Amino acid sequence: MKKIEAALLMGLIFTALLSFFATNNQCEEIRGSVLRLHILANSDSEEDQSLKLKVRDRLLAETEELFSGAESKEEAIALAEKSVALLTLAAEDEIRKQGYNYGVTVKIAPSYFNTRTYGDVTLPAGEYEAVKVEIGSAKGQNWWCVMFPGMCLPAASGSETKEMSQVLSDEQVNLISGDYKIKFKFIEWYEELVNGK
Repeated sequence: MKKIEAALLMGLIFTALLSFFATNNQCEEIRGSVLRLHILANSDSEEDQSLKLKVRDRLLAETEELFSGAESKEEAIALAEKSVALLTLAAEDEIRKQGYNYGVTVKIAPSYFNTRTYGDVTLPAGEYEAVKVEIGSAKGQNWWCVMFPGMCLPAASGSETKEMSQVLSDEQVNLISGDYKIKFKFIEWYEELVNGK
């Protein structure tokens, strides 16, 4: 009887591992299909956090049309790289309008993100390409969203799944719009272990 129990236990462990790695592969493909926006505030003071949101609003207004023509993450990254100076100037202008003199750094770089829910879509933890905006010393809490496909603004209208379905497979859309909290917790734990977070 113990041999049967051991065989069943090994079968369950093997099945769980296969499921984990299949989900992780899907998550990796999702990470490779989106471009995130990552804005870091100067500090956690109420004023700096408010300023971060003003800069966010300005950058979203500036980039709404810019990224509307992108059909892939690669196109979105190319557009972002060409627009670093424009984004920097827009952020600096907004900071001056709000009465501050912080510097701004805008770059396209990989950034680690925790599991995050946007309306009816949950994106798995891991490293994503991102338009990274650092305000001042960039020591404050951050704000993030998905620039491609454009989910920063649609999050308010509930059209996240439609946006994602334009760049992800049906299986991937089902994964991010389903109830995968437990699986994503394992993915997040694994990603934190791999990325040293």
